[in-house]
Amino acid sequence: MVQPTSAPSTPALTPQFCFSTAALRDFLRVSRSAIDDTITQNLNALVTPSRAGFDPSSTTQRSPRPLSRQIDPAACQEFKDQVLFPSWQARSQVLSYCALVATSPDPDDPEAAIREAEKQKDRERVVNERLDPYSARFFPREPRTEQLASVIRMEQGVENIVRTRTWGIVGERCGSDGKTWEQALGEWRRDKHLPLA
Repeated sequence: MVQPTSAPSTPALTPQFCFSTAALRDFLRVSRSAIDDTITQNLNALVTPSRAGFDPSSTTQRSPRPLSRQIDPAACQEFKDQVLFPSWQARSQVLSYCALVATSPDPDDPEAAIREAEKQKDRERVVNERLDPYSARFFPREPRTEQLASVIRMEQGVENIVRTRTWGIVGERCGSDGKTWEQALGEWRRDKHLPLA
């Protein structure tokens, strides 16, 4: 049997990793492309080739087979347990950790002094709105924790969409048990004794 693609390993979780939003987004993009974006190909890899030899009549004209044929339930469960859920868990861990970093104080913010200087300069500025109606506008730089929080919120939304789409395809090909992806992932985490993040 052809093995499905495996997701990249979870990076070392440090505040520097989170604040490097390019690295954070790259990890999420590569992980999603390895598993979720190629879910149909990964599930096709689970279909076992026929056990009998080649049958020449299989190439004759006949009605096309449905593309979404069912996959062996044991193979589907193994794929979910060994590939899909671990990939989702790794991304959940990264997003949860970086969300925590985004809500924590940031003593190492390299732009903190610049922002403080800008605020001081704004307090000292004389505003005459009759001469310049836009002079009262002040747009302070956003702290990197707020920038990170914005990125995390956006990526969590993307993650929800990607998982919903992937779970729909898995349900079509493997047979649906009526559970949402959140319920199935939660059960897998409980079985593995992982935090329910």
